[in-house]
Amino acid sequence: MKVATPLLAPLFRSDVQGKLLAALFVDPSNEYSISDLACRVGTSEPTASREIDRAETAWIVSSRRVGKTRLVRADTSNPLYRPYSEIVLATYGAPEVVRQEFSRIRGIAHLFLFGSFAARYMGEEGPAPKDLDVLIVGTPSRNEVYEASERAEKRVGIPVNTTIRSEEEWQTSSDSFLRQLRSSAVVSIGWDPAR
Repeated sequence: MKVATPLLAPLFRSDVQGKLLAALFVDPSNEYSISDLACRVGTSEPTASREIDRAETAWIVSSRRVGKTRLVRADTSNPLYRPYSEIVLATYGAPEVVRQEFSRIRGIAHLFLFGSFAARYMGEEGPAPKDLDVLIVGTPSRNEVYEASERAEKRVGIPVNTTIRSEEEWQTSSDSFLRQLRSSAVVSIGWDPAR
């Protein structure tokens, strides 16, 4: 079966490869089993295993066995680790970076990515994204949002632009920006508003 070239980062073999590497590169100190990785990116264990085999052959990741479990992590000893990390974080890792950086902020009910990044992430053709657009629904501290945006921007290497809307605006759709947004590609960031 021929796999389509990923639109978000065409140098990757597939979206699955990009998402697997993102899971490993967002926090390179963590190790994951193949089954954990497969579950995180929504693919089968055999597919995840094949992609990890290829990445390990290229020294992009390393693994070790604990009993029957194979634990995988980003190979930070590779001289190309830093440029690989920059590419992975600016593309497939961006949603997780945003989730991590904004997770400490109270008052966020929903968190989304939109714009050109979300469009490429969702498979829409077009030019490479030059920035990352974040929509926050809720009543967070604007200073905390600004600081989180700066941290995320440093990690992904592209500008992070945030837009804040209240839950009332989100629910009523009286806002023309939100009406237009609902007809566009949007990536929902897994979020627990109880934090």
